[in-house]
Amino acid sequence: MSIDNTWQEKFLKHLKNERNLSSNTITGYARDISRLQKFCEDMNIESWGTLTGHDLRGHLAEGKKQGLSNRSLQRTLSAIRSFYKFLNREGVGNLGPAAELISPRIIQKLPSVLDTDQMSKLLAVKGNKWSTIRDKAIIELFYSSGLRLAELVGANVTDIHSGEQSIKVRGKGNKERILPIGSKAAKAIQSWKRIRSIKCDPDQDALFVSNRGNRISPRNVQARLKHWQISQNISGKLHPHMLRHSFASHLLESSGDLRAVQELLGHADISSTQIYTHLDFQHLSKIYDQTHPRASRKIGRNKEEM
Repeated sequence: MSIDNTWQEKFLKHLKNERNLSSNTITGYARDISRLQKFCEDMNIESWGTLTGHDLRGHLAEGKKQGLSNRSLQRTLSAIRSFYKFLNREGVGNLGPAAELISPRIIQKLPSVLDTDQMSKLLAVKGNKWSTIRDKAIIELFYSSGLRLAELVGANVTDIHSGEQSIKVRGKGNKERILPIGSKAAKAIQSWKRIRSIKCDPDQDALFVSNRGNRISPRNVQARLKHWQISQNISGKLHPHMLRHSFASHLLESSGDLRAVQELLGHADISSTQIYTHLDFQHLSKIYDQTHPRASRKIGRNKEEM
C-alpha cells in the first residue's frame, strides 16, 4: 500500500517558504523522507500516524547495514523529527515516533586545513588565460573571506561593494551577511571583472561564469581546484571547504577572537566555530614540543643529572 505524497509535498513547501532553508538542505530532507516512505510501504505501514518508534529503529538499523554513517543517520532522524513536528502542527497525528529516539553519537573530526606554506603555493597561480585569471580570483576570494562553495557559486557581480572591499553573501537559510575582502583578493577580482565579459552576455548576473558563459557550477569549481592542486604540487585531498577551514583556522590563530570568526563564517551557534580552537591547540602543542626545553626527555643527558 502506498502512502499519500500530499504531506511530503506540503512539508517541502514549508521548508522553502517558511523556514527559508537552502535548496541543498531541502533536497536532503526530501531524500530522507522518501527513504522512510519506501520503508513504510515495504513494511505495509499504511499511514504516517501508524509508524512506531520500533518501526523507526528498524529503518535506521537498515540504513546502518547499508553503510550510512552516524552523521547521515543523525541527519535522517533530524529530518523525520522536523517532518512529524510539521504534521503535528497541521493536526495530523501526534509528536511522532522520532521523539522517543536518541540521535546516534558522532565523533567530532577535526577539519583538514592547509598550512600557510601550502596556502601560499596554491595562491601563487600565474597565467594570462581567462580561466586562470578567474580561478585565481575564486581561490583568493575563498581564502580571503571564508565563503562556502554554495555562497561563492551564488555570488553576483552586484554583490561586490565599495571597490571590491566587501561582498554580500547568502548563507544557510538564505541569511545574508557582509564580508570584507582582502586587498589581494580584491585585486584578483578586479582583474577577473575586466575580462569576464569575454565569456558571458551583459545581462549575466553571476560573478563567476563557466566557459559557456553560464553561472559556474559547484562541480566545475571543485574540478578547477583539483587542477591547481596538481599543478602547484600540493599533497593530500583538497576541496573548496578546506579553504574555508584554512581561513578560519589561520584567522583564529592570528587574532584569537572566536566571536569575530563566528560572525565571518556565519555560524548560528558558536559551538560550530569552537572546533577551530582545537586546531589552534594542536598547532600550539606542536610548537611547544619542538621548542620547549622540558617538552620531552632528552637522550644522552649527563649522568650527573640523573
